[in-house]
Amino acid sequence: MKSLLNIILSFFIVVAVTGDVQSQITAGKITYERKTNLYKKFKDDDVLDWINKTDKIKIDYFELYFNDSISAFKERENDERDYMSWYTEKNKVYQNFKQNTRLTIKTIWSEFVYLGDSLYPRSWKITDSKRNIGGYTCRKAVWEAPDSSRIYAWYCDEISVSTGPESFIGLPGAILGLATEDGGVIYFATRIETIAPAIEDLLPKKSKSKVYNPVELKAKLEKDYGKEKWGKAMIKKTFGYW
Repeated sequence: MKSLLNIILSFFIVVAVTGDVQSQITAGKITYERKTNLYKKFKDDDVLDWINKTDKIKIDYFELYFNDSISAFKERENDERDYMSWYTEKNKVYQNFKQNTRLTIKTIWSEFVYLGDSLYPRSWKITDSKRNIGGYTCRKAVWEAPDSSRIYAWYCDEISVSTGPESFIGLPGAILGLATEDGGVIYFATRIETIAPAIEDLLPKKSKSKVYNPVELKAKLEKDYGKEKWGKAMIKKTFGYW
């Protein structure tokens, strides 16, 4: 009887451990919907004269491919023409968690610009607030940006990889929701797929383009566009905390 009891207990321990391991997602694909309030984005610009109230919320879709070593964040491919595409940025961000490196591909005046840098460290304050996103329980965290504004993130520790939209990382799980304090930019995951991404989805396409470091790129942009008001605004956005 004692032997049988030990076997039963051992079985339940194995099941419990196995279930815990299976609950930890270490690879997958997350689709995000991003809503940008153009009235808030361009509140100090003349661009507002061109935007109708019915068009003030710009919606874009992105995909995040990840495993426990690297991630790739990029706009979802779409065959439909978007006449308002230039109103919002569509950065591609490739991060290597093991090597502490980040490659961001930005579009500046219809040209791809490659920016190489280290991962962006952030000091998050984790709260007790929770919400459900895409069927996953997420905990809220807050980060105070250099301009003193706040960024709110909702992360899921069932997805154990510390990743998220754009360059946002540093939480004990994947970020499924992200929002600026004023609600001007909001990301929410609309689909979570537990798949093993193909290597071509995780790595940038080969290019002969120069990869700038932050100092080099800022110097180039200031030389080319820094004398104009719109140029200064563009440079500021290029080196924002996203």
